[in-house]
Amino acid sequence: MFVDSHCHLDKLNYEDLHLNVEDVVNKAKAANVHQLLSVGVTLDSFQNMLEMISPFDNVNASCGVHPLDVESDFALDQLHEFAKHSKVVAVGETGLDYHYQPETADLQKLRFEQHVELAVEVNKPLIIHTRNAREDTLAILRNGGADKCGGVIHCFTEDQAFADAAMELGFYISISGIVTFRQATELKEIVKNLPLDRLLIETDSPYLAPVPHRGKQNQPAYVVEVAAYIAQLKGISIAEVGRKTTENYQKLFLR
Repeated sequence: MFVDSHCHLDKLNYEDLHLNVEDVVNKAKAANVHQLLSVGVTLDSFQNMLEMISPFDNVNASCGVHPLDVESDFALDQLHEFAKHSKVVAVGETGLDYHYQPETADLQKLRFEQHVELAVEVNKPLIIHTRNAREDTLAILRNGGADKCGGVIHCFTEDQAFADAAMELGFYISISGIVTFRQATELKEIVKNLPLDRLLIETDSPYLAPVPHRGKQNQPAYVVEVAAYIAQLKGISIAEVGRKTTENYQKLFLR
């Protein structure tokens, strides 16, 4: 059994590749992927995403504003209201991205701090995006008391020191299809060293399809390819990767 701990079900191609969300969920089940977390990136798209996944007991949601979307419509009271929804098991996607939008760094930090404060208040874990912002990301997590609510560094591409610092805060490390890419040599070495009890797997679909699907649109069913590659790197069975990452998902998000 496998879990896709991070996907964007409202962004998949429902014109050419899938009939609807039920079709995506069924394809995932056929691949032995039985739980999905559909991640919010803006407040104005959250309600639509929630409506799409509401019929499915095995699909949960998160609410938040992605660091590359910090200039979208935002109301803190609305984020608070969304976070209290029974379907919502996490706060985010939030964090910092100085690679693509360094000019919005101040606003990104403000929004990130607001998300951390909310997550601690409602005791729901954080879903963190970070790129070219290692020191600021860790500082905001530490200063905000994020160790109280925990969370995950999603689509991990940072270094070993960052992974160690995040795990010291009680965070999990989530590995996406990037690990299967030929050039991801540093990430492969980090994955070899990651303790199984801090590991999650994800697709980030529709993005970052793993080998052998690279170049196609990603989907939750493909998380099995991520698990298989991790199993190969760590010299363990794919069943063990599936079992442990499912346990970790349930411990973090379904508490």
